[in-house]
Amino acid sequence: MAEPGLRTISSEMSAPLVFDRPLIRRRLARALGQGYAEFLLGRAVEDLEDRLGAVLRTFGSALDLGTPRPAAAEALRRSGQVTAVTRLSPLPERGAIAGDEERLPFAGETFDLVVSLLALQAVNDLPGTLIQVRRALKQDGLFLAALLGGATLTELRQSFAQAEAELEGGISPRVAPFVDVRDLGGLLQRAGFALPVTDTDLVRVRYASPFDLMRDLRGMGLTNALSDRRRIPLRRRTLLRAAAIYAERFGDPDGRVPATFEILWLSGWAPHESQQKPLQPGSARMRLADALGVPENPRSDP
Repeated sequence: MAEPGLRTISSEMSAPLVFDRPLIRRRLARALGQGYAEFLLGRAVEDLEDRLGAVLRTFGSALDLGTPRPAAAEALRRSGQVTAVTRLSPLPERGAIAGDEERLPFAGETFDLVVSLLALQAVNDLPGTLIQVRRALKQDGLFLAALLGGATLTELRQSFAQAEAELEGGISPRVAPFVDVRDLGGLLQRAGFALPVTDTDLVRVRYASPFDLMRDLRGMGLTNALSDRRRIPLRRRTLLRAAAIYAERFGDPDGRVPATFEILWLSGWAPHESQQKPLQPGSARMRLADALGVPENPRSDP
């Protein structure tokens, strides 16, 4: 039975199944069991604290939506800005609700704040998830999230594509089709958010070799979980060729190789009548020339 105040969304998803969600959870469970690679999530948590600190208000109830570890929930609790924190965890976890970011088990207008770090890039229906988040927010509630964007792992993608084209006569899907920052503002508006804002944080990490990068990806549970991934094991020859291409094309002069991670930040507010609204075209009460204190110089056509 669902907990009081919760509901289960059981409608069938119409979005294409790009990601194998059960496999994502299994990969994350393995990463957590073997020692989660914290560096990227740690950066997102620090940024969350800065962004939340710039919001001059307190929140009665907050939801940590799907963050791989409870780091976001812990940051909310120590912020002093949140009274009560609920965590929806992708895996069973003490003190949290185990659930799916694509099917939020909460009634409408439950939370004053929803945050999510490095989770929503792996949902199959991002527009639908955003709509559910907006419905779960109380009026004038804030949504603040970070997810991996389109520039993430561009070096690795190009290296594998060239290696497979050379050795296997084709390219198999290996890296997720991350969302582009230019699309996020529109998605927030379509989901019904007011005052949508998006920006990007480009993180460049240097490794001794591409294999060290791949180890970190396993340590974050970010290895290939595409539904249409090739089911046969990666050939050793292809792997070695991809690593060689990576070093040749992208290596730094000191022999190390860079890896790009793009963290997209998005924020939006559940609509409320008190929020600032844009002026309607033609509603200005002062001429621009008067506001600037300069004489108006009408343009005359030749």
